[in-house]
Amino acid sequence: MSRILIIYSTTDGHTLKICQRLQHVIESRNNRQHVTLIPVEYCHQVDLPAFDKIVIGASIRYGKHSPKVIDCINRNLPLLESKPNAFFSVNIVARKPEKRQPETNPYLQKFLKRIAWRPKNLAVFAGKLDYPKYGPLDRFMIRLIMWVTNGPTDPTTVVEFTDWQQVEAFGRVVSEM
Repeated sequence: MSRILIIYSTTDGHTLKICQRLQHVIESRNNRQHVTLIPVEYCHQVDLPAFDKIVIGASIRYGKHSPKVIDCINRNLPLLESKPNAFFSVNIVARKPEKRQPETNPYLQKFLKRIAWRPKNLAVFAGKLDYPKYGPLDRFMIRLIMWVTNGPTDPTTVVEFTDWQQVEAFGRVVSEM
């Protein structure tokens, strides 16, 4: 039985939804693979060496991944590098097809420059915009960002930009690592 760990950082829950789809794809492809999902806050409480493959997925808020993701990576760098591994970023800029690849996504490229880890597999997924769910400050700031980047600004907008076929394809990559 191959054990796969997906560590995730989510702001509004959409990255967890992506992780759950990855889990479904991986486990349905091979019944000899078991996927465990944990929030990055519990990274230091899990026996990471017990897993055969490690994936980290993180959302972006205001142009940055959570510092907890960087801390988890830094604390476990030799272990991460010793196993089949992957990293994916979830952000709204990836709603644009030309920003959906690891080499063209500015947030992922900026993140990779901040860490020593070089994930063996990378992906970028477009996230979800859910204005009604945000507090007043987040709604204002995200609308401003969307206005600057020609995105939806109506405060009642809820749009899931995620390409689920792309997520499933990455799930197959993880399954085969």
